[in-house]
Amino acid sequence: MDASAEPGMIDVPPGRVTLSDRRTRRSWAVDLPAYRIAALPVTQDRYAQVTGVRPSASRGDRLPVESVSWWDAVRFCNALSRGEGLAPVYRFHPDGQGVDLDGSADGYRLPTEAEWEHACRAGTTGPHYGPLDEIAWYRGNSDERIHEVGGRLPNAWGLHDMLGNVWNWCWDLYDPEVYGSYRVLRGGGWFDEHWSCRASARRRSHPSFRVEDVGFRVARSVAPTPTPTPSGSTTAQDRKETDGRP
Repeated sequence: MDASAEPGMIDVPPGRVTLSDRRTRRSWAVDLPAYRIAALPVTQDRYAQVTGVRPSASRGDRLPVESVSWWDAVRFCNALSRGEGLAPVYRFHPDGQGVDLDGSADGYRLPTEAEWEHACRAGTTGPHYGPLDEIAWYRGNSDERIHEVGGRLPNAWGLHDMLGNVWNWCWDLYDPEVYGSYRVLRGGGWFDEHWSCRASARRRSHPSFRVEDVGFRVARSVAPTPTPTPSGSTTAQDRKETDGRP
């Protein structure tokens, strides 16, 4: 994995991940192109730099930002994009009740839950990408408090705190037919038992709710690389220009 392409961002290779839901006993496979995801959850210091506010219940620059809603998270993504001269991904409806995603924009966004799980697993297939006490802050070792980001071992792709510390908001609706606008949470938090801190565990929350163990990390899409024309070959346009056809 290459952490040098962007500060704090990790290049994730394309792949396939199989998601599952224990409540419905349903599973489904998702094919993913390459993308980038932050090595760490957004910190309180970073959130304050971008938005000018500090919403968290616990205070500390290197602590993950928490007590942020899903709406707060997507607005942060747009603000971060604008601050870095990138095209914002999210377009908010005039009534404030909806948001669309611009797939052609190059800015920051929330990961999909498939992207989140693929990145979390980093090629592993078990419930954790390492011994839980070494990779995650959870109820068994956190002293029931939040901890600074990056304090546990990363996974094989260099991503810290994918499990434990704070739950991560994802872009996806959880189950719109049953739960309406509720969005997906992934990863488990500092107050959760070990069974909630699994790569496959899914939770849900209303997008306006703010909870002291819920934060997020950002992702970015990767533009497809144009396929080069082999040396000595001609394109259709070349042929049009050389053989006189319109």
